[in-house]
Amino acid sequence: MFMLQPIGFVRSPYQETAAIPKGLGAKHEAEGILEVLPEFEAGLTDIDGFSHLFVIWAFDRSDGFELIGRTPADNRPHGVFATRSPRRPNPLGLTVVELLRREKGSLHVRGLDMLDGTPILDIKPYLSTIPKESLRRGWLAEAEVTRS
Repeated sequence: MFMLQPIGFVRSPYQETAAIPKGLGAKHEAEGILEVLPEFEAGLTDIDGFSHLFVIWAFDRSDGFELIGRTPADNRPHGVFATRSPRRPNPLGLTVVELLRREKGSLHVRGLDMLDGTPILDIKPYLSTIPKESLRRGWLAEAEVTRS
């Protein structure tokens, strides 16, 4: 067993889950702040040079999990590990945000899809060497075609 502790908290315009854009074509353009706790601020050294960040966070208001469920993007059931559902065995979220600027322990970002007050577990620079043409979108690609 291992214990995770927040390194900070999200300041987001979203107070309710229903307000967060979901489903096909959802645009995550909300701006907010990743507030890193003072004892972890030194870990932000040199982060300013990155345009985008991975944010690992906790679905702290999610209750229970389901291994098969439906999503707003498709009416067919899918396995939880093939979705971004908050109802997961380990309630972890992963979001890519654009870093707008840093002010000490506050990272101003765009692209939030978390509720205000969400605990942040880790931040990593976004790096990818996978060419766009090699990426596959699984069942989402099929759902996008049928919705067109």
